[in-house]
Amino acid sequence: MNRSIPTPSISVLEFGPFTIHLYAICIISGIVIAIWLGDKRFKQRASHGQNVVADVAIWAVPSGIIGGRLYHVISSPNNYFGENGNPVDAIKIWQGGLGIWGAISVGSIAAYFAYKEQQKKKELPSFGHFMDALAPGILLAQAMGRLGNWFNGELFGRPTQLPWALDIPRNLRPQNYGAFETFHPTFLYELIWCSVVAIALILWGKKLAAGQVFSAYVALYSIGRLVIETIRIDQANTFGGLRVNVWVSAIVATLAVANYLRLSRRSAKI
Repeated sequence: MNRSIPTPSISVLEFGPFTIHLYAICIISGIVIAIWLGDKRFKQRASHGQNVVADVAIWAVPSGIIGGRLYHVISSPNNYFGENGNPVDAIKIWQGGLGIWGAISVGSIAAYFAYKEQQKKKELPSFGHFMDALAPGILLAQAMGRLGNWFNGELFGRPTQLPWALDIPRNLRPQNYGAFETFHPTFLYELIWCSVVAIALILWGKKLAAGQVFSAYVALYSIGRLVIETIRIDQANTFGGLRVNVWVSAIVATLAVANYLRLSRRSAKI
């Protein structure tokens, strides 16, 4: 009998009239980890960095969640506005569906303006230093979010019988895959990749110029995401025969590498 990773039989916890979604717990836990680690790292770089991360997070976190949800809905419109879709489901983030590109872009914009307000009050390093401090924690938050996908029984890949395959209940299998029982646990692949990159940035990021750690985070995550996207089988929009997120990952990775090299050259001239 082949071994496999089971899909959890529950995705919510019931306490009387209260329902707590495990996906939401994972997202909240990830945010707490990101703020804690980001605050710890930033205070090592800034003598006046107390409470700055938490104050910026008040604006950046909800903005990131909104941006992540918007990206997911826009990139998967048929799930909500198609023939069998329900527009109301677009606001049900506890069911899963936060696009990282939307979360990072919108969250970063909100963080930029919030950080600039903090700079008016305190003597703080550049915004690049600030984002560098946050990068590993953001990766760990993403890893926690993928754990939430496991509880929801989502984000798995092609059928496989590898020892670490994920056992998916019949009611959660995509159309045309009902005869298969085990699939690639792509949520786990991304969880591991995010954790490894986070550790690498913590260990070697001190040698990099301002902004390079965040650029390395974006580039490395995008490369891993590109590979993982080629394994996934959940419904997604395609362009030129490839999933849209494959194209987005490739473009974002290219831009991040270019920015990393630009910052490296600028640092060498100083």
